[in-house]
Amino acid sequence: MSQDVTSPTASAAAHGGKGFPPSLLSSFVWGIAAFFYLAAFYLRTQPAVMTTELMRDFGMNASQLGVLAAFFFYAYVAMQIPTGVLVDSWGARRLLVAGSIMAAVGSILFGATTSFGLAALARAITGAATAVGWVVTLKLATHWFPSKRFATLSGLGLFIGNLGALVAQVPLRLLVDSFGWRSVSIVSGAVMAGVAVLAWTGIRDDPSERGYDTYAPKTAQSASHVPVLQLLKGFKEVFRYRNTWLIFLAQGSFVGSILSFTGLWGAPFLKARFGVSGTTAAGVCSVMIVSWAVASLTCGYLSDRTGQRKPVYLTGAVVAAAGWSVLFYMPGLSLSVFVVIAAVTSFACGAVVLGFAYGKESVPARYLGTISGAINVGNMIGPTLLQPGIGWVLDRQWAGQTVNGLRVYDVSAFQTAFLLVIVWSLVGSVLIALTTDTHCKQSA
Repeated sequence: MSQDVTSPTASAAAHGGKGFPPSLLSSFVWGIAAFFYLAAFYLRTQPAVMTTELMRDFGMNASQLGVLAAFFFYAYVAMQIPTGVLVDSWGARRLLVAGSIMAAVGSILFGATTSFGLAALARAITGAATAVGWVVTLKLATHWFPSKRFATLSGLGLFIGNLGALVAQVPLRLLVDSFGWRSVSIVSGAVMAGVAVLAWTGIRDDPSERGYDTYAPKTAQSASHVPVLQLLKGFKEVFRYRNTWLIFLAQGSFVGSILSFTGLWGAPFLKARFGVSGTTAAGVCSVMIVSWAVASLTCGYLSDRTGQRKPVYLTGAVVAAAGWSVLFYMPGLSLSVFVVIAAVTSFACGAVVLGFAYGKESVPARYLGTISGAINVGNMIGPTLLQPGIGWVLDRQWAGQTVNGLRVYDVSAFQTAFLLVIVWSLVGSVLIALTTDTHCKQSA
């Protein structure tokens, strides 16, 4: 990845150091955090292909499955305020190591327990642990790369994260079929322990720790020396800015819809509507995840290139709302046409990546870590409410059908439940229309 430095020697002379860090070093440091984020997406999306096994082993209905899946997001959301604060006070390295160790514990416990309560606790531990991933990735991007690359790196980070979600579809389904979901979960925990070691040895919070100049604004550099209580006040301060509220509430419409479908309810819906196998349903969700991942790269690049945030962000919201409506309610769609429309809809949801750059530019630079945490709370409120909400509606629309002792929900039940997705998508479009474009410039 190229750096905005015309002469490293001149930079070194001006700053009395070695100049800005080499691209390879910056990419390596950032890449460790990005890999953690990939693993976080994988752990977040796991239940999507385990619905039958989880409902069978824990004796759950749709509402209970939605609640179990949502425990991940409950903890994830709860951790965003302390994560946004701690990344500015503890530093990215220590926070990522702690998150990796916690994720290992949560994943191993989830695979080992036969108790619904402990399984919910395990998912909560994993959700709390992986909450650090995105904020740490953005924090390291601020320190190790030029500011003009921020939206592009945000898109690349989301792209890498979605690769983790992709692994949690067909590949995970095949692993579960071969080794069982419990063994897979325990091995996943061992991998997270390895990430902790890699983060401790390979990451440094700032290039200055290796003798290089930093790309971080002085206000962001000084944040690491601010007391925690003062940083908590900063979290309150970011909501004094109008864009923060609008973006905060709009983000959940993107993330809630895509994660509720590909991360939990898409596979049973596809089975009910098209009569496909679990592997085929996972394949459809994989196409959607790939489209979302590619869009995150495209939207970030396009926004940086044009110097505008709002047009790309708003277009994505409107297209997504229209796409979900067609997917859920247009009769007579063949599976192949459904997949094409699903890919377009998922691509539109990729505009969510702009919320971070848009939010960052809407507040003073000293709140970089804090605003990232705040926007991520908005992201996760979507699936936190939608996943159990859809399950709750499904149980109330259940027609009494069972297969092997498990409840089966018909297409009309899903269509009623998915109204929650449509409403939030439309509200999100209105909220984004009310934002004020930053034109890719940092607020003073």
